[in-house]
Amino acid sequence: MKHGKKYNESVKVIDVTKAFDPADAMKNVVETAKAKFDETIELHVRLGVDPRQADQQVRGTVVLPNGTGKNVRVLVIAKGDKADIAEKEGADIVGAEEIIAKILNENFLDFDVCITSPDMMGQMGRVAKILGPKGLMPSPKSGTVTMDIAKAIRDTKAGKVEYRVDKTAIIHCPIGKKSFGAEKLLENFNALMDAIVKAKPAAAKGTYVKSVYTASTMGPGLKVNFRA
Repeated sequence: MKHGKKYNESVKVIDVTKAFDPADAMKNVVETAKAKFDETIELHVRLGVDPRQADQQVRGTVVLPNGTGKNVRVLVIAKGDKADIAEKEGADIVGAEEIIAKILNENFLDFDVCITSPDMMGQMGRVAKILGPKGLMPSPKSGTVTMDIAKAIRDTKAGKVEYRVDKTAIIHCPIGKKSFGAEKLLENFNALMDAIVKAKPAAAKGTYVKSVYTASTMGPGLKVNFRA
């Protein structure tokens, strides 16, 4: 695979074969983010689970202490008082059947998170095949199907992220932006890793956290020496 000039410059400066302790990893990932835009910093965590087994699924949410650095566009599908609350709490889009129809008929996907009240879930089934593959379908597990619409909006805007293991047993999740600096990224790293460790399924055997890597959008992957 061919890499760009700035990527190759970063590899010359940082020993990518080495495992760094979390504080040094955050420092180095910031230094290797050389693009002209504010690169996103991500974690990639390989777990010792079998995602094909229902009792070894790893999924949850955590509010990162310093947020994600992203302006999250929140859609709330609700009626009555809950719709009024959503507007007061700063939801970007609020609606009910008309929004569902727009998603269904116009493939409307101009939002990052969809929150809904339980009474609307019967109708949300109509757009599950559209939202599901995009990771936008509300669910009780992610806290996006809830009676407490206000808290869901506040948490999302504050930097709540959802983590879930994919079919290769890896969790991919953003922990902030280059502009955060190493200290704030480390705080977010610790919050996410604590949540992942606490979410360990009882059925998981052997080593749970097998490897942790961090990387900026355009930079090289750096191995993190993490011990649960």
